[in-house]
Amino acid sequence: MEKTDHTFAVCAYGESPYLEACIRSLKQQTIKTNILIATSTPNSLIDRLSEKYDIPVFVNTGEHGITQDWNFAYAQAQTKYVTIAHQDDVYDKKYAEEMLRHMRQEKKPLIFYTDYAEIRGGRIVSSNRLLRVKRLMLLPLIPKSARTNIFLRRRVLSLGSPICCPSVTFAKENLPEVVFQNHFRADEDWEAWERLSALDGAFIYCRKILTLHRIHQDSETTKILQDNERSKEDLYMFRKFWPGPVARILCSLYSSSEKSNEMEPKA
Repeated sequence: MEKTDHTFAVCAYGESPYLEACIRSLKQQTIKTNILIATSTPNSLIDRLSEKYDIPVFVNTGEHGITQDWNFAYAQAQTKYVTIAHQDDVYDKKYAEEMLRHMRQEKKPLIFYTDYAEIRGGRIVSSNRLLRVKRLMLLPLIPKSARTNIFLRRRVLSLGSPICCPSVTFAKENLPEVVFQNHFRADEDWEAWERLSALDGAFIYCRKILTLHRIHQDSETTKILQDNERSKEDLYMFRKFWPGPVARILCSLYSSSEKSNEMEPKA
């Protein structure tokens, strides 16, 4: 079977016990696609999985960090579409099939993204406060007519970032060479969506749960939420859309809603 014009670029860091589950989910896609591993921390686990699953490894010997590693992974993909796969997460077997179907419906796609569920303690959680809020925020972007509406998607992003980063596929030919700026630690994805939202083209939202985002104590998401820097970055982002007093109110509300992304959330 011929491979599609799409690449899963897996960002691998350290020796994650979940990396193989991520790779298996990519290998089990209903259509054959390309897979690569990008890492700034080469090690024996990554080498073993690379050999076992016949996946090439690209080592980032330049500047390291979340955004630097994401941009490096993005740059290694030589296909029309690229998904930056996070090593702890899992993809539904129909992710690539659905993504390509939606992308091909648009004259100028920018990004494709999906609804998602969480993996907590080995259990799939498809509904909690954070997930419900994000789905509510994305309701205006469901109609196909909304895909190319710049004003509408910027209004959605002015209230926070409901787009699940690992669920995103990028249409490289319609996007800047560098997608992520490297001065944020928590809101680097929100800032990227804000920048890309001003471009002419389609933001394609698929309501199917095709991505499973793993929440665990050692995950970067959990560490960031326990870090005070998050609130500063949130305020910076809100001020891109709102006057200072409004931005501070929204920042406080947003910070409260994000707490369900920590371990042991209330349903």
